[in-house]
Amino acid sequence: MRAGGGPPMTLMVLLMLTLALVPIAALVHRALGRDTGFFAAVALTGIGVATLPWLSTLLDGGVIEEHLPWIPTVDVGLSLRLDGLGMVFLLLILFIGALVMAYSARYFSVKKKTSDYYLWMLMFVFAMSGMVIADDLILLFVFWEFTTLCSFFLINRSGDKAPAPAQRTLLITAAGGLGLLTAVLLIIVETGTTSMSEALTHSAWQDNTTFTSVVAVLIAFAAFTKSAQFPFHLWLPDAMVAPAPVSAYLHAAAMVKAGIYLLLRFSPVFEESTLWQVLLISCGLTTALMGALFALQRHDIKEIMAYSTVSQLGFLVAVIGIGTPTALVAATIHVVAHALFKSALFMMVGIIEHEAHSRDIRRLNGLSRTMRISLVITLISSLSMAGVPPLLGFVSKEHLLAGFLSADMPAALTWTLTCMAVLAAIGTFAYCGRIVLGAFTSYTGTGSKDEYHEPIDPTTPHEAPASFYLPALLPAAAGLVLGFTPFVFDGLITRAGEDAQTGTYAAEFALWHGFNTELMLSAVIVGGGLLVVAMRARLDNLIPRRILPFTGVELAESMRLGAINFGRRVGDITRSDVHAVHLAPPGILLAGVFIAGLVAAPVVGEFDPGNTRMTDWVLIGLLVFFLAGTVIAENRAAAVVLAGGAGFVVAAWYFALGAVDVGMTQLLVEILTVVVLVLVLRKLPKRFHKVTRTRRSVAIAVALSFGVMAFAATFALTGRRGQSPVAEWYLLNTYEETGALNAVNSILVDFRALDTFGELTVLGVAGFAILALLNSSFATSDNEPPASRQWSGTPLDHAGDNTTAMRSVFNWMAPFIVLLSLILLLRGHYESGGGFIAALVAGGFFALRYLVAPSDTSVKLRFDYALVIVGGIITGAAIGFAGFLEGSYLRPIVIVEGLPMPWGSDAGFSLTTALIFDVGIYLAVIGAVLVALDRLGQAQRYPAELLKAHRRARGTSESELSTLKVPAGYHADPGDLPFEVQADESWPGVHPDIEPKGVNDR
Repeated sequence: MRAGGGPPMTLMVLLMLTLALVPIAALVHRALGRDTGFFAAVALTGIGVATLPWLSTLLDGGVIEEHLPWIPTVDVGLSLRLDGLGMVFLLLILFIGALVMAYSARYFSVKKKTSDYYLWMLMFVFAMSGMVIADDLILLFVFWEFTTLCSFFLINRSGDKAPAPAQRTLLITAAGGLGLLTAVLLIIVETGTTSMSEALTHSAWQDNTTFTSVVAVLIAFAAFTKSAQFPFHLWLPDAMVAPAPVSAYLHAAAMVKAGIYLLLRFSPVFEESTLWQVLLISCGLTTALMGALFALQRHDIKEIMAYSTVSQLGFLVAVIGIGTPTALVAATIHVVAHALFKSALFMMVGIIEHEAHSRDIRRLNGLSRTMRISLVITLISSLSMAGVPPLLGFVSKEHLLAGFLSADMPAALTWTLTCMAVLAAIGTFAYCGRIVLGAFTSYTGTGSKDEYHEPIDPTTPHEAPASFYLPALLPAAAGLVLGFTPFVFDGLITRAGEDAQTGTYAAEFALWHGFNTELMLSAVIVGGGLLVVAMRARLDNLIPRRILPFTGVELAESMRLGAINFGRRVGDITRSDVHAVHLAPPGILLAGVFIAGLVAAPVVGEFDPGNTRMTDWVLIGLLVFFLAGTVIAENRAAAVVLAGGAGFVVAAWYFALGAVDVGMTQLLVEILTVVVLVLVLRKLPKRFHKVTRTRRSVAIAVALSFGVMAFAATFALTGRRGQSPVAEWYLLNTYEETGALNAVNSILVDFRALDTFGELTVLGVAGFAILALLNSSFATSDNEPPASRQWSGTPLDHAGDNTTAMRSVFNWMAPFIVLLSLILLLRGHYESGGGFIAALVAGGFFALRYLVAPSDTSVKLRFDYALVIVGGIITGAAIGFAGFLEGSYLRPIVIVEGLPMPWGSDAGFSLTTALIFDVGIYLAVIGAVLVALDRLGQAQRYPAELLKAHRRARGTSESELSTLKVPAGYHADPGDLPFEVQADESWPGVHPDIEPKGVNDR
């Protein structure tokens, strides 16, 4: 539903467009490379322009609301709502994002890999857009955490030094996310609704002060971690390892504003909370002062910019804590001004670094001679941040001062807080001067000898091309133009201020308000700032570089490592390689439950014809035979064959009971399992290790005991009732509801498709986990020769000759296997089959393909099977949105009906979205099978750890190696190493000097 008129684009369309940009940009990147940034800039600008018609609705006092059912039966849906406050942030997200995208197209070199960069940046745009328009509390939390993940991946991709800062950033911001989740759950329980707009108007905030105080602390905690407030400020400077575009967007204009948005959104319910005010004002002003001091300590202009961001965010948090209508409006206008000048400055940092190859103000020397346009852009943006007229930063700073003066507090306290804000503003002016003069003039400080760096040649840097500096010029110029015309924000900021408070305040922004207290305070700030800048050389030498013996980053890292070590020590207490230690506690628990069950119900049933058949006992006898053989087998290959035989018996049992689909699944899984186990055996000794007769007897007794308990429990708990009402409903109504005759498949892809999609995702994650595990190094047994040498000198050593007959059979069987797979996929709705079974048949095709190949290199895949998994999950997720046409996610929709059944059934064939969902299952399962087959089927490669250790052990560098001696049994692809690899027969196993680290853990 939309209130107040109908703009041409809906909120849901906006959200879907920002999400669709991600795969589209991935495709465009194949053709444009780094210039994909220009495409993304145009797309985001277009989306932003399309939202402008909404302004008329919002300025008239209306809101735009939409609700799309997700799971209507439990009243779960996508609730979106846009008001004035959300519109301010949405416009910043889209338009600043467009500028940064265009800037990125020239920031990165042509050779730099940028495909994943654009993917995560556009995912971040989607997450931030969703966060500011979400009206559902759960949805708000999901998008909040999504921004955290995008930030982590964008930082983590930034080079060898990036993982540690990325992890610290993730830990701090994710901790805040847990605080937000707790607050969301408390609000839902107390107010009885997940709608944020309804929850914020509930009477519980006034009736239950304890609830209000607890939620206030949790919301403040979440916002402080995201917006880098003391004591969580350390992650933002730490994250400056990310490239300039990431810093300009996430850590200046967007992500850090998520915390500010959260504080403004919840401000109405906490305006009477003293705890809320104390937290925000104290932490905000502390952060503002501390950030200014730290900025004056630094020589790296990006670090200076990082701490200036921390300081400016502290201003915003403190003035939000004041909580008056004047203060909240001031915070909102400063959000806009800050996004403009800070995004421009971060982009200019990237340009300076790009052209001068340094960010150190002790080395930057005389750039004003050769980079005059860059000087102008940096100067305008810095003056706006310093609050100098006639820039927009001056207008917003005066309103910040007015906000502090409007505090509903005793006069002495009000003036104390205002003076602290003035002092922080003087620090702002000082570090703005440090940025401009430090980057474009000669360094005037002395510094210690170990800190000093040779200044660069001022004639070497040159001005960046216009396509590079234009994205930074536009927000800087906007700050100048809007300084003369700030009244254009009157309506929108007034509307946003009303959404952030219970009172009303009509904003009247102007460059000149006459002589008033705020102007006098501004004069003090400018005068004090000029004095500090004039004395910058002396102050630079007086300010200590380290106040405390440790830094915030060092403290966070020690806490992170301490937590890991503590967890390892706790794990050492309970961890053991002895199976009995692991199995004893759950075994004792299950035995206790079994005994309690026997006491409560000593009779578990009777072996009458109604419950058992003769075939059951025959199959049980076969199971006992195969399992007993598996237990006593000393040869690993024999154990695999016998265990596979037990699996085939279970499949036959399913067929005998009429569960054809389950039986087919079990049969195919067993076939593929045997193949995978055979591949695993190649990397293991042929025989199990020897055990004592006593240990074997105990193991057999324990196994038999658990077998008896499991049999008794199964016999007692199954087969004692007829069909349940749910089962009868499925059998009677499946065809009418879904057009399917196969109730089992229909339950999976129609009725419980959401469950299946969850399992599909888990399968995909498991596939990637297998990939990561098998990519790690393997060690050869110390007691057995490497697998590749076990058959040396025997007929089995001639793989090409031994697979000739099987290859001949496979060549004519292959088309029929593929055809059978496709038929099982198509007919799953009507006969035994479906995506999972069809994929297992296709997996059998690939397994045979591997088994008949003479070597692993001759059957190496020509495509990325990991993308097959991703494609399957995306297919399942994407087709689910078609169900919205009928009102529910993943609801099946008939596309074409009345088609003739190709396999002779009387029922008419209908093409539904459930079949496409089955295709997603099909792809994901095949991808997971290929991961195991391809990685396990490869010969063991020579791991990188061995290469490094070889150089250490023999004192050779990689460039000096023409021939690399490796332990016998290790192999390397010719393309992997730049030299010849030869086996050294004197190393029968892993050489003690070059054993890879962590092998035993793997």
